[in-house]
Amino acid sequence: MSNYQSSSVNLSQDQAYNQIKNDPSILVIDVRSKEEFDDAHIIGSINVDIYGEFLQDIQQVCPNQDHLIFIVCASGSRASSAVSMMRKIGYTNVFNIGGMGSWKYETNIQ
Repeated sequence: MSNYQSSSVNLSQDQAYNQIKNDPSILVIDVRSKEEFDDAHIIGSINVDIYGEFLQDIQQVCPNQDHLIFIVCASGSRASSAVSMMRKIGYTNVFNIGGMGSWKYETNIQ
């Protein structure tokens, strides 16, 4: 179980970054469009567009509903929706880490 498992769905980007840095098994799912994702994304993140077949795609990417998953988008709004949708179908350890607009750590853009 993660130290962060709780009823809260939001995690600060500082907490998220430190967890990602120390635990490579954490999945970071970016729910923006492919075009937004291609512009810049968190290194190691996976793009699953919330406006596609989101829940079906998530279940293929991560069938383990207890796995620690961080969700990011542009501002945090789509991530919030994604977390809510995932929790409704049984994902227990999924958190909104906000938006790329405020992400101050490394991305794929050098």
